[in-house]
Amino acid sequence: MSGEQPDAVPQATVNEFSILNSFWFALGAFMQQGCDISPRSISGRIVGSVWWFFTLILISSYTANLAAFLTVERMVTPINSPEDLASQTEVQYGTLMHGSTWDFFRKSQISLYSRMWEYMNSRKQVFVKTYDEGIRRVRTSKGKYALLIESPKNDYTNEREPCDTMKVGRNLDAKGFGIATPLGSPLR
Repeated sequence: MSGEQPDAVPQATVNEFSILNSFWFALGAFMQQGCDISPRSISGRIVGSVWWFFTLILISSYTANLAAFLTVERMVTPINSPEDLASQTEVQYGTLMHGSTWDFFRKSQISLYSRMWEYMNSRKQVFVKTYDEGIRRVRTSKGKYALLIESPKNDYTNEREPCDTMKVGRNLDAKGFGIATPLGSPLR
């Protein structure tokens, strides 16, 4: 036993913030575990508290976003363009009877829109008499009816409660809107 050295006595944990201890403190805070050392000065405690609060918010936000991502059903629209709408048979589509959109499809020289007009004209039940009737039909059809309307009316409807409709794809055509006033009116 004379040649053996006694077992090394472990050094006691020292409450000083060396580079290694500071890293260990930051990692313990980030993992929400803590560590054996803690800051002694007021400024160190403030910095430590801010770091703990930051990591708490960061991890809570990450957890909430992850839970929302995994549980919320993503809205996937099978129709993203007039081509998609015309090439399928599951979703019926129509317009306001005798409105400007109805007239656009009726007079169109574009083959896609002419084909859509033929589809709608052969199924008179897809036309609606009022916007309210058409919007009600969209809401009650469970995705089986699409109403083709002017974009300002569509945008207005989509922004109103109960926020259960949406615009799909791009505008079909561009038209200007104007407001008529009497000659010399102060509204111009």
